[in-house]
Amino acid sequence: MQEDTVKLGHGSGGRLSRELTAALFLKAFSNPALEPLEDAARLKAGKETIAFTTDSYVVDPLFFPGGDIGRIAVCGTVNDLSVQGARPLAISAGFIIEEGFPLALLRRVVSSMRLAAREAGVFIATGDTKVVEKGKADKLFINTSGVGLIPKGVKLSSAGIRPGDAVILSGRLGDHGVAVMNARNGLGLSGNIRSDAAPLNAMLAGALSASPRIRAMRDITRGGLGTVLNEAAASCRSAIEIEEELIPVSPAVDSACRLLGLDPLYAANEGKAVIFAPYRDAAGIVAALRSDRYGREAGIIGRVVRGKPQVRLRTAIGGTRLVLMLEGEQLPRIC
Repeated sequence: MQEDTVKLGHGSGGRLSRELTAALFLKAFSNPALEPLEDAARLKAGKETIAFTTDSYVVDPLFFPGGDIGRIAVCGTVNDLSVQGARPLAISAGFIIEEGFPLALLRRVVSSMRLAAREAGVFIATGDTKVVEKGKADKLFINTSGVGLIPKGVKLSSAGIRPGDAVILSGRLGDHGVAVMNARNGLGLSGNIRSDAAPLNAMLAGALSASPRIRAMRDITRGGLGTVLNEAAASCRSAIEIEEELIPVSPAVDSACRLLGLDPLYAANEGKAVIFAPYRDAAGIVAALRSDRYGREAGIIGRVVRGKPQVRLRTAIGGTRLVLMLEGEQLPRIC
């Protein structure tokens, strides 16, 4: 790290985030549970293995088409547990509230969390509330942690990905990032652009039932698919090749990205996952994903190959370009 101060880019989920984590947090807190830097840590609890995760939500605005800060707080934590193969059990909820925040809006957020938890089949088991003086925060921040039970024999890890594996995407990219940008800046983009915020535990459990040989699953949020694939390539020390024409993006989001100069590969998502599995199992996994309402546009988008750890995109016109980890900050406070 060359910087002397924290920058917005350190919260992007991209290269600067990775550098901050490795140079400061991982160095200070290094331990076997933390070092893999997966979406959730694996911990032994007697004879059982549990997944444990935490996340904080600072999205602006608090409400946007398709979701709100409460829904993504629950769904994000559920999804981080689920991509480790865990069955989510319970989550915590910590609220940092600015003095003067309307109780009516707080009730809306809490109600949204209750409905999302019910949909995911989890309960909010504990929590905390802090109120800070007006001007000392920005309306409302939420922290959630979660625990889940990992079934015996399930051990998912990006380090276990192998050349020849299929890369499977659960659905179209960029809906959340563009929906929040549109709502925040009043861009007036057309096309019914809505966040994809959703709990994926049932869908991902179905994928694991279709193939016990799944190597790894990753939740695609900040930093987008491009960053997640770069992290996976680094972990498994192989190259990943993806096909531009196989990556689903809605026409409205694609048009918005072109207009704003954005790349959907780096746009944030709150209801998408990428799965790595032996190619012979890929068709069955895709069928299982498509049987769930949150995976109807799932498909194979590429494969893992031998070579230097990097991500390569084969373009629609037949060329090839490198997909690097997100640089800087595409949109702060996206989740």
